[in-house]
Amino acid sequence: MRILQPPGWAKPKGYANGIACQGTLVFVAGQIGWTADARWETDDFAGQFAQALRNVVAVCAEAGAKPEHIVRLAWFITDKPAYLAALKEIGAAYRAIMGRHFPTMTVVEVGALVEDRAKIEIEATAVIPD
Repeated sequence: MRILQPPGWAKPKGYANGIACQGTLVFVAGQIGWTADARWETDDFAGQFAQALRNVVAVCAEAGAKPEHIVRLAWFITDKPAYLAALKEIGAAYRAIMGRHFPTMTVVEVGALVEDRAKIEIEATAVIPD
């Protein structure tokens, strides 16, 4: 895996501008903040984020991928002010689940998600090296 950082660009904080790699591709559908048995344990933004990210990692593990194999995360959030207010907790949960691995990331605010209680949905792409 090679991090792509064009010369002269400011280094991003908490994500990579690009990653080049080869291997087995793993695509993870959008995961929300409920448990494996589709139960909600929290309506807290950071809590739902942590559960959604754990769900992403669990799906990756089914293919033999580890968190460090994730090369792309797309976050769809329903409440930008709630997201911004929870950044400290989100950062702590992220590091607990992903360590110091920062793939490419996109965060987009959306009007709603299919599950009414969901505050965040996370899609992922991982690449297991050859």
